[in-house]
Amino acid sequence: MKYWLIKSEPEVFSIDDLAKAKNQTTHWDGVRNYQARNFIRDDMKRGDKVLFYYSNSEPNAIAGICEIVKEAYPDSSAFDPKDIHYDPKSKKDSPAWFMVDIKFVKKFSRVIPLNEIKANKKLQKMRLIQPGNRLSVMPVTKEEFEEIEKMASR
Repeated sequence: MKYWLIKSEPEVFSIDDLAKAKNQTTHWDGVRNYQARNFIRDDMKRGDKVLFYYSNSEPNAIAGICEIVKEAYPDSSAFDPKDIHYDPKSKKDSPAWFMVDIKFVKKFSRVIPLNEIKANKKLQKMRLIQPGNRLSVMPVTKEEFEEIEKMASR
C-alpha cells in the first residue's frame, strides 16, 4: 500500500462533498501536471490511502482521509471542449491525462493546518512543505500519514 496527498480548493470540491457523493465516491479529474499525472497513471493503486488537503483556503489544511477505489483510466474532462480541463492535444486513442476514483474514509474532527504540519519535527521532510512544491497529487510516507492521523486525534 502507498500513501498520497491530493489537493482541492474547498469551494470547488470539499471532503464534505465527497462524503455526500453517491456511494461516497467520485473520480479525481482535472490534474494537468505531468508529474502528478504520472503518479496517478503509474503508481496509485486500489486500496492506497489518501490525505485530502485544502489549498487556496484559510487555512490551507488536511481535512480527512479517502482511498483509491479505482485505478487510473483516461480523464474524460480532457475530451470535452465545454470543460475547464479540456485539452485538445489529448486524444481518446492516446490520452494525455488520467484520473482515479476515490472514496471517503473519514473527515477529521478538526483540520490540520499547514502551519502545524510545518512545525512538526516528524514532518520536516514531507513533500508538501518543501519549497516550490505545487503538485496537486504527491506521495507521502507511511510515517507521515500516521503522524497526520495522530495530529488529527489530539
